[in-house]
Amino acid sequence: MKMTIGQRWVLALTSIAGFMIVLDALVVTTALRAIQLDLHASIGELEWTINAYNLSFAVLLMAGAALGDRYGRRRVFIAGLTLFSAASAGCALAPDLGWLIAARAVQGVGAAAVMPVAVAVLSAAFPPEQRTRALGIFAAITGLATLGGPMVGGAVVQGLSWQWIFWLNVPIGAVLIVLVRARLSESFGQARALDYPGTALVSLAAFGVVWGLIRGNESGWGSAEVITVFFLGAVALIGFVRWELRTPEPLIPMRFFTLRAFSAGNASSFLLAASIFGGAFFFTQFLQVVLHYSPLGTGLRLAPWTATLFLVAPIAGKQVNRFGERPLVVLGLLLQAIGFGWIALIARPDLPYVLMVPPFIIAGIGASMGIPSAQSAVLRAVPMTAIGAASGTYNALRQLGGAFGIAVPAAVFAAVGGYASAQVFTDGFIAATATAALLALTGSVIGLLIPAGAPIAAAEPDMPVAVSTERAGTTA
Repeated sequence: MKMTIGQRWVLALTSIAGFMIVLDALVVTTALRAIQLDLHASIGELEWTINAYNLSFAVLLMAGAALGDRYGRRRVFIAGLTLFSAASAGCALAPDLGWLIAARAVQGVGAAAVMPVAVAVLSAAFPPEQRTRALGIFAAITGLATLGGPMVGGAVVQGLSWQWIFWLNVPIGAVLIVLVRARLSESFGQARALDYPGTALVSLAAFGVVWGLIRGNESGWGSAEVITVFFLGAVALIGFVRWELRTPEPLIPMRFFTLRAFSAGNASSFLLAASIFGGAFFFTQFLQVVLHYSPLGTGLRLAPWTATLFLVAPIAGKQVNRFGERPLVVLGLLLQAIGFGWIALIARPDLPYVLMVPPFIIAGIGASMGIPSAQSAVLRAVPMTAIGAASGTYNALRQLGGAFGIAVPAAVFAAVGGYASAQVFTDGFIAATATAALLALTGSVIGLLIPAGAPIAAAEPDMPVAVSTERAGTTA
């Protein structure tokens, strides 16, 4: 069955919007050195330029889907694009780091409204027999953003300036808003109460943990500031879990964490995302600060890693039904750990780039195996009526993993390294990359807990579910 003109417009508009949102998660990485020099940023401030976006995006993903269902998906889609575009202009105009970080957080709020609604709009526009293909095309296009983020950022920074990685969103967003108004019809899902307490508690928990990790070296791990934010984060996390167990329409269905495949799959994905984001944060800086490559040259030299993610993931995804999720998750994260550990072992100020290519490829193959198989473990562990909630949980935890994966290696980097010289930076880089490798290795061990074979959710017919398929809201 061929797509209608209307369906083509839906696929095109949602895919372009998704591409723009995913691109902004990584496009900043190759601009970090330019931002550091221009705005005199510390390592902690550089972390926040990425984590402010990741955190607000992650904790509001499920709320964005609920808003679309209640108030209209097209309306929320347009509102999210407007906010994202305006915040992008705010990032470009930032006179200092505080402004930039605040604007990045607002960008994440807009992204949390756009991405889940885009998937819901796309799903509603296609019948079941066409939906899988449409979502596959959407995933492939947004996957290109993962591949292109560092390269696009490098090209823009080198050809123009770092501000233009944000300015480019403004005209694209404006055109999308006009076309969405003209080409997409309004649709609604099942109206659900917004979980305001849950959203507030998980936001406070995530912010407290990441703040403590970022400020630990500067303020002292035993300082009142760090102890206080860690304590508040822990209390908020406990409160969040207790609240989610009691509320009839939870932000995250905590009952699903009693399923081994769901828990282990989410934990492995969290740690894989942590390792990937930690690597991206430091690889781009090492290539520029120590090896003196240009921003564009840096983006191109990351291609053996990022291109592998895009090229191998579809192949790996097809092997899940053949081998089951567990071996692919375990082996995938193990390869990621080996690749990063290899780089940590060989890193030195005069390291020839060619020596980084083999471990980049190995890490990329590993991530390509781990991403689709961990996601499959999560989604196939729950009843069909809860796929949307499971997908939202998976993607929210993956985004939180990205924030965690920058904060932890950066804390290690700050403890043993710095920007004083190439050797000092390399010392910190080795420690940070080894930490990212350890995160992936831990995820590999946790992957052993995924049940052998394919988990069949239908075997859990009596599992209470307080969500609907309309809760679908994030990319695979």
